[in-house]
This record gives sequence, structure tokens and C-alpha cells, in this order.
Amino acid sequence: MVGFGRPLHEMCLFLCTLQNFTHGGESEGSRCAPYSELKKRGCDDEYVINPKGSVRILKNKPLSDSAEEETVIQLTPQRVHLKLRPGQETKFHVKFKRAEGYPIDLYYLMDLSYSMKDDLENVKKLGNDIQKALQNVTKSVRIGFGSFVDKTVLPYVSTGRTQLKNPCPSRTERCQPAFSYRHVLPLTSNLTLFQMSVSAENISGNLDSPEGGFDAMLQAAVCTSHWLRNVSRLLVFASDDVFHTAGDGRLGGIYLPSDGRCHLNDNGEYYQSHIYDYPSVGHLAQILSEANIQPIFAVTSNYISIYQQLSELIPKSVVGELKEDSSNVVNLISEAYNNLSSTVNLVHVNLPKGLHITYDSHCSSATSYGQLTAECSDVRINQAIDFEITLTMDKKMCQEGMQSFHLKVLGFNDEVKVDVEPLCNCDCKDEEDLSNYCSGGHGNYSCGVCR
Repeated sequence: MVGFGRPLHEMCLFLCTLQNFTHGGESEGSRCAPYSELKKRGCDDEYVINPKGSVRILKNKPLSDSAEEETVIQLTPQRVHLKLRPGQETKFHVKFKRAEGYPIDLYYLMDLSYSMKDDLENVKKLGNDIQKALQNVTKSVRIGFGSFVDKTVLPYVSTGRTQLKNPCPSRTERCQPAFSYRHVLPLTSNLTLFQMSVSAENISGNLDSPEGGFDAMLQAAVCTSHWLRNVSRLLVFASDDVFHTAGDGRLGGIYLPSDGRCHLNDNGEYYQSHIYDYPSVGHLAQILSEANIQPIFAVTSNYISIYQQLSELIPKSVVGELKEDSSNVVNLISEAYNNLSSTVNLVHVNLPKGLHITYDSHCSSATSYGQLTAECSDVRINQAIDFEITLTMDKKMCQEGMQSFHLKVLGFNDEVKVDVEPLCNCDCKDEEDLSNYCSGGHGNYSCGVCR
């Protein structure tokens, strides 16, 4: 039991605590009845207990207008304390407003399989163009770079001694040895360093058509030393082919599921690719969401439909068509970022069992209410969006005591911590141990009865 008092039932909305309220063999359970019935039977208001849920705002810093403020607040309130009674709805509101000039960190993850040869030459010239495009929305842009091919075992990569050293189709052409994923350049505002790092890269090669992009995306997300700022995090995934997923590793004798951890050596290479299978779509989606990373899939036209289906399973992701030589990648990134930033998704994290949540999105794009998810599209910078959250609690939560969960907007680090306190007992404020009312002092009194 939580605290003192009589335990509540979901259907017991009102409780009468008047002494000698029950008569003629009536059970004490008859104290629990609709208000009108209790009044009719002579229970005055001062003896009627009807505990109700409540909302208390514990932390409520105001929303920021600009990202240049010392502390940027885009979601408010920041902490809420709720008292919930089983079966009763409790509502509260949160507001989100994207601050103007919010910083951007962009990590460019590139497929270096042989078919991307022309694309690499174009990417080597992209640094300044990408920065200029993103500086239309923020003054603070950092760019990083990583690359991938596939697992370095058969049947993904040729393991012959000569082919391992130079996987190019033609022996007269020079390619670098195949690798799974390599973190080349941490996020930096030094565009010269970006150009130098990308320019030093050479194309590689593998055997089969799908590539190891899922391995690369997961490692890029969980190796968080370069994702340090509280900013918009974009991961541009550039490829001209499909991807291996969980289960494909068995072709190479790899059965151990991906553990979702960082496994980079001192050279920034994923050195456990021959140990762990590729991650599943669901696992990858979870990792990206937890890291607040928004993927932009920049892929060639022949695989657009496949990546669009993938995007539907990965929250806060978009797909753009990459020309065969990547010449349009700057415009693609700019358009994709605008699409991402204009859509606001409010989600819950670690919702306790027995607690049920629905959302009402108050924006022009909202078409219905009482939904299990919250989304507003075509949202402008500095436009405040209001979400109404409705919570209901099952009786089984009464045994768990205080619990917490979080609300967050996908793609941002701002969170609302919600503390939930079950309201499962009537606090009648008349407790008396060894009460004279109870067999001449031989019982404890509470809520009008000896108990």
C-alpha cells in the first residue's frame, strides 16, 4: 500500500468517512458509491473523499528565440510531477520551438566500393559547398567523414592475397584494400582539413552487390567521441547499392548478433566486423534514435524505392536521389535538411508498464486527435508547437510506487522528465491508532472504519 488510508478501487470514485455511516448489516464497502447516492444517505461533503490526479510543474525554463543564447531551450517544461489515479485521465501540455540558427553537425558516410569511383572524385570538392548551403540556416556547421565497403571475409570480399591487396577489377588500376568501416575525420569546422582527408581516400572494391553500410552507420552512431555538441546531428549515407542486414552474416560463418557497441581500433577501423553480424533495421533505428542522429539516404535512382521503404522504418530519416556521379549532393543535403527540420515528432522513452499515453498535436497539419504518436509538419523556425498529453494508469501500477519516463523531440537532445506517482489510497487524515471508537481502544481507526 502507498501511504495511509483505505485502498482505492478503479470504480470507487467517492468514499464516505462518516462514523456509523453503515447500518443494519451493510458492508463497509457500501461507503464507496456515487456522490449523489452518498449525499442521499446523509454523508455531508466534509466526509466525502474523492482524490483526483494532479499536475505540478517542477522546472519550466522559457523557450529560446535564438541558438546564440548561452543555454538553448527548445522544449518546455523540463520536469513534471504527476499524481495519477487508476482509470482517470490526467492531461498536461508541452511546447516545442526550434531556435533560429541551431548548430548542425554533419557526418558524411560514403560507400567506397568500386562503383562509387566517379562519386568519390566529386565528393573531394564538396566541403566548401556543403558548408555554404548549411550556413543559410546556421552560422555553426561542422563536417566529418567516414567510409565503408563490407566485411573482409568471403563471400563479401575476395580473400586471395593479390585481391586483398588490390581489389580493383583491373590489375593496372590501384585500389586500397577492402575494409568494413573507417572513421576518417571527426566533426570539424576546418574545411581545409575536410578536403585534405577526403582527397587522401582511394576507391576500394568487394565481390557481392549489397554493401556493409549498416555496420558503418551503427559504428558511426555509437562511437560518440565526435558527437559531443547538443546540436542537429545529420548522417549523410551515400551509396549506389543495397545493404546487408541481420542474418546475412551467416553466409560468411558469422552468427553472433550485433552488440550495438563501438569497436574501432587506433586507426578508426571497425575491427570486429568478422565477429558480429550486420545489425537489423530495428536495431539500427533504435541506435540512431537514441543518439538523436537524423539519417539522409543519398542513393542512386535504381534503389530509391528500397531506401524509401527503409526510411519508413527509421524515424526522422529522409531519402534523396543521388546522381550517378554525386554532382547534386549539396542540393540534395540542403533539401533533405529542410524537410527534416520542418517536421516535429514528439515521442516517449521508457514508458512504465501499465501507463497509457495519447497525444493531441495542436498545429495546422494535425488531422486527428488522441493519437499514439505526435507529429507536426511544415513547422517554421521560431514557431511554437503545442502538444497535449493524456495519461491513464492501470491499477497494477499501484504496486510499483513512483516511476519516471521522458518525452523528447526526435533529432534534439531536449527532454521533459515526467515523474508519475500512483494515487491509490484515500488520505482521509483521520488515522488513529488504538482508537476508543474501535472496541474501546483495541483497534486502529481510518477512513471511518476500524481496521
